[in-house]
Amino acid sequence: MVVSSSTSDFFSSFVWSALFLFLIFLLAFVCILFLVRIHFHRAKEKNDRNYLNVAFFHPYCNAGGGGERVLWCAIQALQSKYSLIRICVYTGDTDSSPEEILQKAKERFNLTLSNVEFIYLHKRTWVEASRYPRFTLLGQSLGSLVLGFEALRSFVPDVYIDTMGYAFTYPIFSFLAGCKVASYTHYPTITTDMINAVQSRRKTCTNRGYIARNPFLTFGKLMYYRMFAAMYKFVGRFSHINIVNSSWTEDHVNSLWQRPMITFKVYPPCDTTDLQTIPLHRKIDGKIKIVSVAQFREEKDHPLQLMSMYELRQMVPEEIWDKVELVLIGSTRNEKDEAYVKDLKDLAKHYSLEENVTFKINIPYNQLKTELEEGLIGIHTMWNEHFGIGVVECMAAGLIMIAHKSGGPLMDIVEESNTSRNGFLAADKNEYAQTIAKILVLSEDARNRIRESARSSMNRFSSQEFKINFLRAVEPLFGQMKNS
Repeated sequence: MVVSSSTSDFFSSFVWSALFLFLIFLLAFVCILFLVRIHFHRAKEKNDRNYLNVAFFHPYCNAGGGGERVLWCAIQALQSKYSLIRICVYTGDTDSSPEEILQKAKERFNLTLSNVEFIYLHKRTWVEASRYPRFTLLGQSLGSLVLGFEALRSFVPDVYIDTMGYAFTYPIFSFLAGCKVASYTHYPTITTDMINAVQSRRKTCTNRGYIARNPFLTFGKLMYYRMFAAMYKFVGRFSHINIVNSSWTEDHVNSLWQRPMITFKVYPPCDTTDLQTIPLHRKIDGKIKIVSVAQFREEKDHPLQLMSMYELRQMVPEEIWDKVELVLIGSTRNEKDEAYVKDLKDLAKHYSLEENVTFKINIPYNQLKTELEEGLIGIHTMWNEHFGIGVVECMAAGLIMIAHKSGGPLMDIVEESNTSRNGFLAADKNEYAQTIAKILVLSEDARNRIRESARSSMNRFSSQEFKINFLRAVEPLFGQMKNS
């Protein structure tokens, strides 16, 4: 086939025109990028230089979960060490006043804070999972850029600390605004476990059954995950200090970001001091309470707790079953979480468990402490829980803990050796039910040995230990600042 000279000239002209337009677009993009950079740098220069301005990025700071305890304890730690410091929190909780947010922190975590400013963000819906029924990870991550730009337009800090894992915001704060960036990662946005689950076509909460069953959808999702992992690795390079909450998270962050020299493991602060005032040796009269402490989110796998209770009913005498009560304690952040709670209540009715299951939602700290004091067993069922603050709280309070045989509980918290057992691990409904039944028939001396071992191992997870290790990790960001 012979190509005419005019046709060849047309294609050549088209290619060169397309290349020229691309270069023009690229040049315009770079110019805009540097103009934005100059704007944010000038905005930062206008800050009061008598103080070091520190901003925490935590759009759900009023949620009342373990991540929020990290936020407030980190702020307390910085305020206790540095006097010339201004603390701001970027939050999307526009329906709560600063006083209400701090009051909830006091009620939920027994933490008193002051001199904290709040910068309200009005575009939080951009990071809501419900906004992205497909490609949720990518949608939320790109949405965090919108939220990050809104935050920067309101205030440009000297030090930016992300305590929720929005890694895609790091480049805009580091490169565009010239901030020093630190991250506290509870759970990587993507993990090698998630990629492996797709590759092996295994159904999980992040890999739906219809995808796992279809080889073409599996291939597409695998490519998507690998592309996203490459993007996640790129944006992670803009963080100057990486803090992780457990050995499990540390392994995944190091495998993805590959920066072990600036990655520090700092266990999240757990209320071990106050909870250890609860009497350790206790007689359980009347109800046999099994206590679950976890935010009401799908990944916490509360249905596994209900299914375990259903299995337990087949294993214990009726007179024992009548005394058993599963108490589900947790916070809800939004309508999706509230719908999840409703589904759990419907599931409890489906299994005819409504007489043996109680829900305690968004309760204050004093009520949480009372429930822990009255409990015998603690239960936690999330697969690959990054750490497990609820696990630690239950163990510190003297509950005999059963946690999932994976993630943080397996690697950092629960010890099952005969000489130093401080709790139990389980992987499915049968193992959970069998372990509960086993605990119910243990002698009081055997229970007390487990309680004592658990409590003695909890000091490494205290708020004081968190503050010491957090300050040590972020110290390079604060240079020669004078201490309080």
